[in-house]
Amino acid sequence: MDPRTLDFYQTRGEEWAASHTLIRQSPWLDAFLDRLPPGAAILELGCGDGRDAERMIARGFDAHPSDGSPHMAALAGARLGREVPVMEFWQLEDVDRYDAAWCQASLLHAAEDELPGILVRIHRALRPGGLFWASFKGGTGEGRDEFGRFFSYLPADRLEAAYRVAAPWAELSPVTREGSSFGGQAIPWHEVTARK
Repeated sequence: MDPRTLDFYQTRGEEWAASHTLIRQSPWLDAFLDRLPPGAAILELGCGDGRDAERMIARGFDAHPSDGSPHMAALAGARLGREVPVMEFWQLEDVDRYDAAWCQASLLHAAEDELPGILVRIHRALRPGGLFWASFKGGTGEGRDEFGRFFSYLPADRLEAAYRVAAPWAELSPVTREGSSFGGQAIPWHEVTARK
């Protein structure tokens, strides 16, 4: 993870989590889970404070959360009552292990030229037919927000191209919505659903 981005989550993790107290989990999570078989194994990269993993577990799924920030992984572990691994995207080595992958506002911290390689790893980690969802901030290039965090603010066509270069997805469905970021700034969000 970019050092300044990591420093934000290491030193301001509680503040970030507190800003999301009115959100019990991602508003898109239940619809995603509804498409999975009961008890499906779900890889979560960038789990933050663990609220989405908590919902997965409550619904009977086999959640495998991780985060690139040791502090955020510890917050998630405290919420879930179990150890949450510290893992950066490039460390994912699993093959045909998961029925699904969930990446809520996490892959957007990777540089644009690194994204296809990360998507290759996620595709490889999914079982045939595995479902994958990720969200990204829209924009026109890379940069930092007012808190120093690094983001790839990608236009929809370049984001879709990264997916298509990475793997032969059986399904690829991008959607763009208006939303906001930490601090309340309005920003477009791309949500991509893909199936291996």
